[in-house]
Amino acid sequence: MSRFLQLFCVAFIFYPGTVLAAWGLNMPIGVTDTSQAIYGLHMTIFYVCLAIAVVVFGVMFWSIFHHRKSKGHKAEQFHEHVTVEIIWSIIPFFILIAMAVPATAVLVDMYDSSESDIDIQVTGYQWKWHYKYIGEDVDFFSILATSKEEIENKKKKNPYYLLEVDNALVVPINKKIRFLFTSNDVIHAWWVPDLAVKKDAIPGFINESWTRINEPGTYRGQCAELCGKHHGFMPIEVKAVTEPEYQAWLQEQKAGKIAVAAAAEQEWSMDDLMSTGAKVYEKNCAVCHQAGGEGIPPVFPALNGSAIATGDIAEHLKIVMDGKVSTAMPAFAQQLSAVDLAAVITYERNAWDNKTGDKVTPAEVQALMGEDL
Repeated sequence: MSRFLQLFCVAFIFYPGTVLAAWGLNMPIGVTDTSQAIYGLHMTIFYVCLAIAVVVFGVMFWSIFHHRKSKGHKAEQFHEHVTVEIIWSIIPFFILIAMAVPATAVLVDMYDSSESDIDIQVTGYQWKWHYKYIGEDVDFFSILATSKEEIENKKKKNPYYLLEVDNALVVPINKKIRFLFTSNDVIHAWWVPDLAVKKDAIPGFINESWTRINEPGTYRGQCAELCGKHHGFMPIEVKAVTEPEYQAWLQEQKAGKIAVAAAAEQEWSMDDLMSTGAKVYEKNCAVCHQAGGEGIPPVFPALNGSAIATGDIAEHLKIVMDGKVSTAMPAFAQQLSAVDLAAVITYERNAWDNKTGDKVTPAEVQALMGEDL
């Protein structure tokens, strides 16, 4: 045994067991009937393939060993054998039929999204998800919650690094949930392995899928379609709860929406707007324009000292609310509340070297929104 192989064996023996346990090579069983059916189908076909491999390679190696030249065997010359050809055509045919029947049953079940208890529209944005509970007047954006310090290796990474969000999708267990997937910009893909749901979110098109979660818990996933610079920073977090907990959460969301609307009518001081604006900027703008407003030219222009952030307020409001066509600048009018819009614009006009002294109020933003409508 070579020195390298000896070292490899020793390293493998003393490799931490917890690391080996986390090194999953198989697909997850999941927490839905569909995910478990997919796993069962996957394992059944795996064992069929394994059996075929054992038989084929077993016969091949046996033939090689027992008909080797050292025993005096000579290579046979033969071409056609009708019986053998019929056998090796019929057997694979029946094997494929045997695999196709259960596979078809699982596929039919996966695509049957009828008779749902809850309908949720999922819209992909660069780089966040928007969830709308149809018929409930509840909707929100879900954004990566991992801190910038962790991403830049300035702080120890937590167990859910790049898999945590600020607002999780909350759903009840034992209910059929129908998802309607679309996108506001480029193609995304909503993928949660434990739920066995993976669907593309395509601009101008609606894809459907569904799930029924059997166990309470938090299930995580990611965007599975390369959607741009921060594709890897677009996680999904689904929180499955009991029906009473779900109803309480719905009422909390509705009350929060009323509170946000009421906050827009209040008087906001410059300090409050700057404090709120800093948080909104870090969550929504810093990823492109950077924490210090320096941007990443030429794709993401600097805001520090820019003509937009120090010039006409109306133009600044317009570009933040409506975005800019043919660029990576999205429209935030539907993504942020009037308070958040007013706060982030005030922040951009007074942070760093932009000491304009300008203050934008939520009431002014609401008035501008009314004009656009």
